[in-house]
Amino acid sequence: MTAEDASAAEQIDAIISNVGGWRAETLAEIRRVIASADAGIVEEIKWRKPSKPGGVATWVSDGNICMADILKAAVRLTFPQGARLEDPTKLFNSRLDGKLIRAIDFFEDARIDADALSRLVQQAVAVNRKD
Repeated sequence: MTAEDASAAEQIDAIISNVGGWRAETLAEIRRVIASADAGIVEEIKWRKPSKPGGVATWVSDGNICMADILKAAVRLTFPQGARLEDPTKLFNSRLDGKLIRAIDFFEDARIDADALSRLVQQAVAVNRKD
């Protein structure tokens, strides 16, 4: 079975397994928060390329909500409509200069504020449903 034949959930499981360590634990926790934020969220794998043959874990509901990239020193969660979201707890800490995109870089030993992240995801779903 090729990566394309496996379900998106299985492919994200493989990404988590392959990266290992704290980044795997972080991605698994982020995934859990995203999945529990809204029943309409679906996991997909997008943007396969030679430098990233496993693709990018992406969560969608009426469009892309967010996607997770494994970086050398962080797990980056990117929200394509992030600039349209209220972020009172200041989770966004990356890609702050763009007109739309915002991201959260989770570093080793960072605590994930599940409630605040869940609220961002719920807002992103709402923005997608309005557009």
